[in-house]
Amino acid sequence: MSDLLEIWKGQKKLKTGYTTGSCAAAASKAAARMLLSGEKVCQVSLMTPKGILLTLDVEEISRTKDCVRCAVRKNAGDDPDVTHGILIFSEVSYTEREGIFLDGGEGVGRVTKKGLEQKIGEAAINKVPRRMILEEVEKERRTFACNRGLTIQISVPEGRELAKKTFNPRLGIEGGISILGTTGIVEPMSEKALIDTIRVEMGMLKANGHDWCYVVPGNYGSDFLSEQLGYQGDLSVKCSNYIGETIDIGVQLGMKGLLFIGHIGKFVKLAAGIMNTHSHEADARMEIFAAHSAMAGASRETIKNIMNCITTTEAIQLLREQNLLEDTMQTIMEKIDFYLKQRAGDAIGIEAIVFSKEDGILGMTARAEEYFRFINQYKSKEE
Repeated sequence: MSDLLEIWKGQKKLKTGYTTGSCAAAASKAAARMLLSGEKVCQVSLMTPKGILLTLDVEEISRTKDCVRCAVRKNAGDDPDVTHGILIFSEVSYTEREGIFLDGGEGVGRVTKKGLEQKIGEAAINKVPRRMILEEVEKERRTFACNRGLTIQISVPEGRELAKKTFNPRLGIEGGISILGTTGIVEPMSEKALIDTIRVEMGMLKANGHDWCYVVPGNYGSDFLSEQLGYQGDLSVKCSNYIGETIDIGVQLGMKGLLFIGHIGKFVKLAAGIMNTHSHEADARMEIFAAHSAMAGASRETIKNIMNCITTTEAIQLLREQNLLEDTMQTIMEKIDFYLKQRAGDAIGIEAIVFSKEDGILGMTARAEEYFRFINQYKSKEE
């Protein structure tokens, strides 16, 4: 197996991995070579689109005269990927048709909604992995001067269960995981991968006729939207910490309106124009509370106490005790509104609702209720 590369993320040295697409392409290459040569292949080399050469072990080989099936084991390096360690199988067999034909089998999802790279009904094998698989098999066919048609079936025995831990159910991909990867290499904690997922989710809504949606950072927002606000539809996108990038994506896709719903612990940072709310990027929560409480008339002692708070729950409790919470949140929401709209420009409508688990809604921008009612009247699920 290839030595995994090491990269730096902040102050940590992390190992890269390789994608399900690289595994599928390598397994297909090995299976095709065994079928066409009649010889057993225990290792196969693959050049990834990123220009990194992988040499991967081939496992679970089964061979007949007309069909070979084998697998390559996924290695995600230091990325917290649910597919790490699973086997990606490829079965290559002869067909009477001319050409090479690729499909997904057990554990590879099927597309059920518009907006993805594949059409409805096709296997969820993305464009780059699809090209890699077909090119590698075609190379083997040319090497062994084979004129017969070949079929390739990619399968992932654990895929159906693993898919429940991915975004696939939200994206309308049913029955398994997707075969992914634009570079062939997995970079640990990749921001690009997260932002690409936001784009796919929002793009699907747009492709299915919905140009207004809710945006929540994560499970807190999703739970508040469903349990406290009573919304049970699918018109929501998870944005993680990437508020600014999500607005940019909305503009690029031609969305008309986004309603952000987020916990005060993240969204108070927006009042300072912080558009990536990860703590590694910026904090400033207490500085924001302190400044706005000062505008609301807080004493010097209260401001000092706020600056010494560790959590937003503590700060809110202190402001409540001093009867300053409402006035402080009013100016915080005004600044949140200003910075969100500054990022969006005139291209898209942006509103926000900020909440805490203890207090419920703490603040809303001017048209947030209107946006909520408008989005709430639609259902994104097919009747």
